[in-house]
Amino acid sequence: MNPKIDKLKAERSKNSDKIAALQERNRKLDEQIMKLENMDIIGMVREIGMTPEQLAALLRDRQAIAPKPEDMRETEEYEG
Repeated sequence: MNPKIDKLKAERSKNSDKIAALQERNRKLDEQIMKLENMDIIGMVREIGMTPEQLAALLRDRQAIAPKPEDMRETEEYEG
């Protein structure tokens, strides 16, 4: 077999290992980011004196009156 093929396969394997390691690191970073964002949100809620239940009710109410993304696209098409 051509030695260049073996060399390229080895390099590809090495790259695949690096990619897998970087993807795992990204997953861990995403988890850390989400935890910090959640802590920030909880801090803001506590700062204004809301309970988690009050926040949940506020978000449910807001979601019920907010336009759906597909409705917004239709409006944008007619305005443009």
